[in-house]
Amino acid sequence: MILIEDRRSLALDIETAHSAGARLRLACEVAGIDERTLQRWKAHAGLVKGDGRPQAVRPAPSHALSQDERSKLLGVANEPRFCAVPPARIVPMLADEGVYLASESTFSRVLRANNQTAHRGRAKAPHAKRPPTTHIATSVRQVWCWDMTYLPATVVGHWFHLYLILDLYSRKIVGWEVHETDHSDHAVHLVRRTALAEGIAALTVKPVLHGDNGSTLKATTVLAMLNWLGVKPSYSRPRVSDDNAYAEALFRTAKYRPEFPVNGFADLEAARIWAAGFVHWYNVEHRHSGIQYVSPAQRHAGEDQAILAARHTLYTQAREQNPARWSGKTRNWSPIGAVTLNPERDCVIKAYSGNNDIQQLAA
Repeated sequence: MILIEDRRSLALDIETAHSAGARLRLACEVAGIDERTLQRWKAHAGLVKGDGRPQAVRPAPSHALSQDERSKLLGVANEPRFCAVPPARIVPMLADEGVYLASESTFSRVLRANNQTAHRGRAKAPHAKRPPTTHIATSVRQVWCWDMTYLPATVVGHWFHLYLILDLYSRKIVGWEVHETDHSDHAVHLVRRTALAEGIAALTVKPVLHGDNGSTLKATTVLAMLNWLGVKPSYSRPRVSDDNAYAEALFRTAKYRPEFPVNGFADLEAARIWAAGFVHWYNVEHRHSGIQYVSPAQRHAGEDQAILAARHTLYTQAREQNPARWSGKTRNWSPIGAVTLNPERDCVIKAYSGNNDIQQLAA
């Protein structure tokens, strides 16, 4: 967009060059505009009023949301269960209830118009990160990730220790414990209990357990238990901080939950009660963005494909009822295939990915 002062200056320079014998087309080309542009400026008072597009009054699209629809959408976004949830999770959760109000972008526009687009909850704005290790999970109980994090106590300098084991494919927390000390015996007990709960004794191929290079996770007693269970240990590369990114992301989610006590836990029992509540929320209620906004428990049980198919049907019906509000295909609700942990080569990922076997749920 050229300002009116620049228009007048260009028009004067072109007129001066043209009066001196230069061709009008070449003079306009040197000035960086088209000859037709100069003609339009002169014919439509473009050198007097300037560009009228910023002040243009445009009618609202016929398929835009009505004021009642916008009020209803805003009311849903402000319900207690959605007050700390972004539109990217609100829409799939409503879809699972058979309700379609609007797309994620429409939710965001309505919230932005009402000054409600601040980051919800205690989480900070996400930063771009490189993709997460050379293990590939095509089903549950193939690759596990585990780690330990510190939970603050009300007494400064005192910490509780949270151990978690995550199934890479489903993102479900399959094992967890909270202890007052960091000791390899706690890790041994957690691995043994998780293996029993997941029934890996009946599996022909035992899972891989990936962790960092912490002394607790690499202790001799832990290695002995993994060997007895048939679980293959895997460790992050030296001096690489994000080789266990899924576990680190899980801890980040845990510590930015609204109910996480900022001032620390009063005692070990309080830490365990909070951890039990977080694990239940994460596994059962949380709609995970990495698995098409189904819960980890649903994906672990193999229910995600039916849920995503139902969402696809709902979106198709919504588009048929009001096609003017859809400029392209419906959202792709295809199930996520293979999950990789720190992939090295794209060709390796494609060889194991299930994308060729998954029907695209977008119409």
